[in-house]
Amino acid sequence: MRLPPFNPYIAIVIGVISVSTSAVLVKLAAGTPASIIANYRLLFAVLIMTPIVIIKHRHEFKRIDQKDWILSILAGIFLAFHFIFWFESLNYTSVASSVVLVSLQPIFAFLGTYLFFQERFSPGAIISMVIALLGSFIISWGDFQISGMALFGDVLALLGAIMVTVYFLMGQKARKSLSLMTYTFIVYGVSSITLIIYNIMLQNDFFGYPAEHWWIFIALAVIPTFFGHTLFNWALKWVSTATISMAIVFEPVGASILAYFILGEKVTWSQWLGGTIVLFGLFLFIMSTSRKPSVTISKKK
Repeated sequence: MRLPPFNPYIAIVIGVISVSTSAVLVKLAAGTPASIIANYRLLFAVLIMTPIVIIKHRHEFKRIDQKDWILSILAGIFLAFHFIFWFESLNYTSVASSVVLVSLQPIFAFLGTYLFFQERFSPGAIISMVIALLGSFIISWGDFQISGMALFGDVLALLGAIMVTVYFLMGQKARKSLSLMTYTFIVYGVSSITLIIYNIMLQNDFFGYPAEHWWIFIALAVIPTFFGHTLFNWALKWVSTATISMAIVFEPVGASILAYFILGEKVTWSQWLGGTIVLFGLFLFIMSTSRKPSVTISKKK
């Protein structure tokens, strides 16, 4: 294997910082419906990808079979609802709580592989899941002491984690047959269409937003999407999936730091305690499952 053009660990650090901006950018677009923010994030990402797909990957569409189309379409629909739930959660709870709870996705993914693919649980995986879930309970309990709406936001964040888990499970088979660019283009396209329909049904305004919000939509499409997940996927050529998964666990830390300096959000004692326990549980979980090649642990912001 040829040497990388630059250190992949630098790419991973840049990726973590980039995905950490997602929740803060959504908060900065306060007043815009969550589904509109999600709509434009994905739509602008599709528009950016279109020239590359047309030039380099258009021939792949002829080889996509019906099953892969169905799985990709379903994945796109669930990704759309992941963003709806997660972005909406940020209207009710803090960046710290929301991002930590969405980060539980690897555990939901493992539960999904157990239910659908009969993946066996190791003792280490079970213990780490209990630890992470305990941390999430502490966060939710602390937020409930603040307000019922904060707890409602936590529930939305958990639903967002479940939606993105189903997205990965649906796309697992299709991703094996398609290139990353083609698969992502289809999924983002379907998600955009789903969100357009959803916003039409809710009669949300598509255009009446401040100019700075449009820059935020574009930033969401570029920074966490391309400088985040694209760099992660590039780095996978030289580092393990477990390394990427470990790195992504630091997203709540980065997001909380950015929220403190940009939004002035302070982290409560329950968020500190619960978040630390969740991250510790996720570290143990990834370490205990990284030796299992059949389990895919991924994350999308």
